[in-house]
Amino acid sequence: MTTASDLRSGKTHRDENFPVASWIIHPRHRAPILAFYNFVRTADDIADHPSLEARIKLELLDELEAGLLGDGDGQPEAVVLREALAARGLPPRHARDLLTAFRMDVTKLRYENWDELIHYCSYSAMPVGRFVLDVHGESTATWPASDAVCAALQINNHLQDCGKDFRDLNRVYVPLDALARHGASVDDLGAPRASVALLSCLHELATRNAALLREGDTLELQVADGRVACEIAVIQSYARQIARFLKTRDPLSERVHLGKPAMAGLALGAIAGALWRRATAGASLSRSKPAA
Repeated sequence: MTTASDLRSGKTHRDENFPVASWIIHPRHRAPILAFYNFVRTADDIADHPSLEARIKLELLDELEAGLLGDGDGQPEAVVLREALAARGLPPRHARDLLTAFRMDVTKLRYENWDELIHYCSYSAMPVGRFVLDVHGESTATWPASDAVCAALQINNHLQDCGKDFRDLNRVYVPLDALARHGASVDDLGAPRASVALLSCLHELATRNAALLREGDTLELQVADGRVACEIAVIQSYARQIARFLKTRDPLSERVHLGKPAMAGLALGAIAGALWRRATAGASLSRSKPAA
């Protein structure tokens, strides 16, 4: 039997645009996060597979969900995640939400407007942040800020890869009403260079997404765990830089991804900034408390 693992693209957590269970995270949390990542990456690779029929993709996604829920052991990544969740007493909710997104990837190729795109992100991106917060025992009060960050990360990715998604998968996450508003068309995404109309559309969306990212600026101070706060700061630093690229560059013909040296520099600055902000916020809180 062909398993979902056999169809993996070969991409790992080290190839992402953001850190996944990096050294910043406490070692006790890395295993469940990596189990979650491997499950999600497997499902994502199935949904994005260039030659599989839609029916087969949906069947494999169903098998992954069955394994996650204990209804089969044929998909290794599902079994590993199921066991990791059981060890922590965590429900499979977030992984199941992501499977909903991957089924949408198979069956829904166009998004009419920004609200539809955000709805997609509520399944494709927001559950990732919520899972990491749950693993760390953080309050659900942190979810709104996390949701904003995760949705912005996802939309950054959509804008970065808009040409590739269209050419390889006939999948368009650029809202159709935004294209129409600027006089651009879906077919413009297949060109080697963005037209003036398409570039105007993409830059508008990047500016709107940068505002969405700012809605999550408070997240690093909301979480109790200092290590995860630093990880969040690094992720936000990467996302802000990519957003700046997307507001001025053409993702069809110019580089809008971060290189390793740039990522290292941004990470160090983000960690230092997060530690300073948490220290000063803690000092301010201590000064504001009444004397006993």
